Amino acid sequence: MSVVKARIPILHNGDELTRDEFEHRYEAMPGVKAELIEGVVYMASPVTFNHGRPHSWLQSLLGYYAIQTRGTECVNNTTVRLATKSEPQPDLTLLILPSHGGRTTLSRKGYVEGAPELVVEIAYSTASLDAKAKKRAYLAAGVDEYILYRVEGEAIDWFHIENGAYEPLAAAADGLTRSRVFPGLALDLAAILRGDMQAAVARLQAEIAGRA
Repeated sequence: MSVVKARIPILHNGDELTRDEFEHRYEAMPGVKAELIEGVVYMASPVTFNHGRPHSWLQSLLGYYAIQTRGTECVNNTTVRLATKSEPQPDLTLLILPSHGGRTTLSRKGYVEGAPELVVEIAYSTASLDAKAKKRAYLAAGVDEYILYRVEGEAIDWFHIENGAYEPLAAAADGLTRSRVFPGLALDLAAILRGDMQAAVARLQAEIAGRA
């Protein structure tokens, strides 16, 4: 007697799933990007130039920082298993390696397990999701810092956890916004917003060179 193999249901935007069921379906859909946020599935939209350009800018800066900072790693579009109801795929993740006191690990499948120290989202078509549900999920999981680049709003918000809530990091008198977790990570957000990446890179390089 022949056995008919059960078909794995496909993911749909708005599905309410457990993390295990989300992964089961997601892994059967190669080439598709989806996230599970607070138990709800969000399917990705096509990526435009307006999203890709600031993504590459921040990836260059955080990637350079990680190269220059032992025990840190910057990864791009990597699945993070935050909690039982959330499995996002941040645009960028900057983490401290376990060998240097970091709290994340890699799962058997190669996903990041636990709350990274910093995540970045480029909010263009996903502005509402990134500013609300994802922000709540990152805070609940204990992600220390969250950078939200609001493309249409022409603004970059850099949050850190303080007294159980995300509070904005303010720029210092010299115009640099400095991480409270990563020594030497200082970004000229105004320069990034106006597209002056030479200035942004130069200022980050100087900050790294001058750290104790």
